[in-house]
Amino acid sequence: MGKDTQASSAMEIDDLKSNSSDQIAPKFSINVLQLLKSAQMQHGLRHGDYTRYRRYCTARLRRLYKSLKFTHGRGKYTRRAITESTVTEVRFLHVVLYTAERAWSHAMEKRQVLDGPNARQRIYLIGRLRKAVKWATLFAQLCAIKGDSRTSLEAEAYASFMKGSLLFEQDQNWDTALMNFKSARAVYEELAKYGDLESQVLCRERVEELEPSIRYCLHKVGESNLQASELLQIGEMEGPALDLFKAKLEAVMAEARSQQAASMTEFHWLGHRFPISNPKTRVSILKAQELEKDVLGSSANSLPPEKKLGIFDKIFTAYHEARSCIRNDLASAGNSENVKDDLNGLDKAVSAVLGQRTIERNQLLVNNAKSKLTKRRDDKNEKATKPEELVRLYDLLLQNTSDLSDLVSSGRDRKPEEVAFTEDCELKSLAFRAERCFFLGRSYSLAGKRVEAYALYCHARSLAETALQKVQAVNNGDQMIIEELKILCDECRSNSCIEHATGIMEELKAPENLSKKISSINLTGVDKKVEKFLLEKLDVYESAVGESNVKSAPRIEAFPPSFQSIPRNPIVLDLAYNHIDFPSLQHRMRKDKSGFLSRFWG
Repeated sequence: MGKDTQASSAMEIDDLKSNSSDQIAPKFSINVLQLLKSAQMQHGLRHGDYTRYRRYCTARLRRLYKSLKFTHGRGKYTRRAITESTVTEVRFLHVVLYTAERAWSHAMEKRQVLDGPNARQRIYLIGRLRKAVKWATLFAQLCAIKGDSRTSLEAEAYASFMKGSLLFEQDQNWDTALMNFKSARAVYEELAKYGDLESQVLCRERVEELEPSIRYCLHKVGESNLQASELLQIGEMEGPALDLFKAKLEAVMAEARSQQAASMTEFHWLGHRFPISNPKTRVSILKAQELEKDVLGSSANSLPPEKKLGIFDKIFTAYHEARSCIRNDLASAGNSENVKDDLNGLDKAVSAVLGQRTIERNQLLVNNAKSKLTKRRDDKNEKATKPEELVRLYDLLLQNTSDLSDLVSSGRDRKPEEVAFTEDCELKSLAFRAERCFFLGRSYSLAGKRVEAYALYCHARSLAETALQKVQAVNNGDQMIIEELKILCDECRSNSCIEHATGIMEELKAPENLSKKISSINLTGVDKKVEKFLLEKLDVYESAVGESNVKSAPRIEAFPPSFQSIPRNPIVLDLAYNHIDFPSLQHRMRKDKSGFLSRFWG
């Protein structure tokens, strides 16, 4: 009997061992890309603030260490490695992931230093990227063992991206960097086919962010005929994964400009040639000229207005940098009159070009405002342009044209090119005056002032006709300006006729309107006919807002609402109280004790 019990217990132990060996350890699941994208967008990277994101990663790691009770000793630091046996829950994988993110964000923070990182900072930057690669590789290894298949794939793609970023920054092993970026792109392309909609969109965005780095690696390897303009177009894309690429591209373009600026020794402007000796001035002018090709070239029509305005801002920044360098050279020129004359001439030329670009930018703003003038609201739900805004823009254009004309005509020995340029500025100023007068008349028309609007339209027509005659008299007159002036003349004529007719109609109706108003006057001060509110005449199809050219408050509902009488509880007045004789209570009141001893015992 004892042998049977021993045999049965041995069989049970064997069964338990077989069951425990058959059990599979649970697999952890992390949506790596979604987790990182959410953390990055919420903690600084929406605005490119890598310092804030690094601090968030540090705080997140501190919370994870404390909640997991995985601290590194108190007082003295004792390192505790994260291995396969350590990972008992998913938060250990988060520790490794956020450690890699902290190192990567610290490297990107050093990359954003003004004027680029120096040699010492660059060594530190590469060291932090190596640290990020180390932790990303460990994360991929742990996810391959402890994570499910999707988590493992995302971790591999993340590690490949980190390795490619390190090689990209080191400017070496472009083949290996290309292989890592392509590996990450292949994983994200496959993951974009599965999962929920948000995960698919994030994977597609990451594929688009990786594409410029891959094309740049192909360009460096020599397998792509990528032009500099295409590189600049790629660099205009947005995303945290592209910040390293943008920094690298800016460094490459700055180096290319420096090499190209070495051959740029003179600045040509209106028949003058001004020598440029300062390399920084050359680079700034060359950068501005490259940007001018985007807004003045053949491809400018395909650019949206917002993008053109951004390019104009960059042009202004480049020319201001050039002027700053020129004035520094003037301060250190000493007593050399020839050098000072050349620098003063160069400063005048750069200022004139800056004035020209300012006029072109303001003309772009005018065209953009005109396109919104006839609309109630445009596609982006913005308010329609008012004529007063166009009047203000034309005031700016007149001031810019006047300043530019004064600047060009300030020299003593004027060349024919300068004289022609000054005459062209005068013609533009006359055209701008006509446009300003037209929109000023339009604003008066909307205010119901017919006489003033009619006079302004007539004056604008005379200015436009004068400008048109002068432009047509020039041999090489701008055909676009001629067409705009012809259209303006026709609009001035039609609007003046409309204002004239409307004014006559209002004058004819004035006695009738006056008689109606007089008949409605009441001695009590209360109008007989009060226009009803919208809520009182819902059965009648009548506008409660009023006409667009009359400034009157809409009558939708009275606000604040008027007081209304309501019933309340009755007031009870007790009139019998004063006529009641109450009995005396003196016999029940306490009597005061008087005497010598009562003073001591009360």
